[in-house]
Amino acid sequence: MTDSARDRELDLVLYGATGFVGRLLADYLARTAPDGVRIALAGRSHPKLEALRTTLGPRAANWPILIADSQDPLALVELAARTQVVATTVGPYAKYGAELVGACVAAGTDYVDLTGEVLFARDSIDAHHEKARAGGVRIVHSCGYDSIPSDLGVHVLYQAVRADGAGDLGETTLVASLRGGVSGGTIDSLRTQIDASRPHPALRRLAASPYSLSPDRTAEPDLGRQSDIAIVNGADIAPTVRGWTAPFVMGSYNTRVVRRSNALRGYLYGRTFKYREVMSVGGSRLSRLYAGSVAAILGGLVLGLSVRPTRYLLDRILPAPGQGPSEKTQRDGYFAMDLYTTTTTGARYTARVKGDGDPGYRATAVMLGESALSLVLDRDRLPDTAGVLTPATALGDVLVDRLRGAGLEISARTL
Repeated sequence: MTDSARDRELDLVLYGATGFVGRLLADYLARTAPDGVRIALAGRSHPKLEALRTTLGPRAANWPILIADSQDPLALVELAARTQVVATTVGPYAKYGAELVGACVAAGTDYVDLTGEVLFARDSIDAHHEKARAGGVRIVHSCGYDSIPSDLGVHVLYQAVRADGAGDLGETTLVASLRGGVSGGTIDSLRTQIDASRPHPALRRLAASPYSLSPDRTAEPDLGRQSDIAIVNGADIAPTVRGWTAPFVMGSYNTRVVRRSNALRGYLYGRTFKYREVMSVGGSRLSRLYAGSVAAILGGLVLGLSVRPTRYLLDRILPAPGQGPSEKTQRDGYFAMDLYTTTTTGARYTARVKGDGDPGYRATAVMLGESALSLVLDRDRLPDTAGVLTPATALGDVLVDRLRGAGLEISARTL
């Protein structure tokens, strides 16, 4: 955000407020944003936005309503110029997000979103990083369950190792445990990325590269093969991890965000830092079978969405855009992300990011809300950086403190 943005009429605009996650974010901000934070609701439909506002209680009764279509660059620049920060939930971002990022960079307005789309993030970096950096603007992608637990988990893990003088991070693995639902928006993002890369071998190679979000691929250390999609024996991760682990559905995106954080920080985590993500399926004797089944299901979903006949059938079965998990599923959900590393001195450390609520929806609303409020309220404590950034590089300890205050566990210790 530029200095002139501090004097604008609004602090925060929530774009896409009537969508599934947008409604959750609006409710969270109406309940928890400090008095005096000037918030507006934005989207395409005034009647829908007005109907949403009536459900948010007295604290939101006077929130302004702004109208802008995601494909109207002029309207988006006008929207961005009225506020310090834009938080958007409108995806798939490859379809609906590019113009808004450009508008925020042009207007000198900070930006946060929920994307988990490699190709969109890469396009955003290529188109806007240098201009945003020169203008002092923070464009912060992936401020939800993708990829805050991963990015901040490694951040606090590194801090614990550094504080003890225990060397650099080495082989590091995140083990995800979770319960929650799937929305139509998430499925639509997967469809969009498959459709974008299917006719273009170069895009498929880019999406598959472990360093697809790196600022400079030629500067990356040669660490050999990076196993972003893998079935791993828990004993090979840490002595306390039981059974076999399955591929984690968002590991192929989160790992790239974490590697970008390391590169943007001048390889602060270490030049031999290797990172992967897996998912727990329990510690029973059948865990290897369960892990293989999960891998087959994930592979089958991607293949099924890539082939026309099965795509037609899946589109009839899977949630449609705008649909999401029930209130009970959101309430009963949880996530725990446990990270394990062996440092270059041979020391073992672990970190945990844990929270209640469906991770992709209720908990994501908390993460995105606190990310936006970090930019609005805590600017003087944020890292001195700008450009197309990651949660750890843009928000760092400020966001860690805010999420702890919102009830998340974020911790690190020796193992």
